[in-house]
Amino acid sequence: MATAKKTPAAPVKKAAAKPAAKKAAAPAKAAAKPAAKKAPAARKPNAAFMKELTPSASLAAVVGAAPLPRTEVTKKVWDYIKKHDLQDAANRRNINADDKLKAVFGGKAQVSMFEMTKLISDHLK
Repeated sequence: MATAKKTPAAPVKKAAAKPAAKKAAAPAKAAAKPAAKKAPAARKPNAAFMKELTPSASLAAVVGAAPLPRTEVTKKVWDYIKKHDLQDAANRRNINADDKLKAVFGGKAQVSMFEMTKLISDHLK
């Protein structure tokens, strides 16, 4: 009978010893991981996006005649669209062109926002 009492107590002691060993090892591993990580390299802008391009006369009526990077031209066209409320109410991906934008969009009354960037790039030199 005496052995029956000792048997359940022995696994309890072993179970208690294992978590203590894991806890001691865990902080050492955690401390090693941040030291091993490298800092990511700073992201450099693509020079092609930063190159200033001259807009055509029809596009200059919307964004201005000064040379601008492609990203700024797109921002200014979107500002114009939002200012004049030219997004389609039913499908916000479509742009309803007014007279100035029809000249840029090749006479189309409505274009998708994805097609718009292609049509704008034809007006940049």
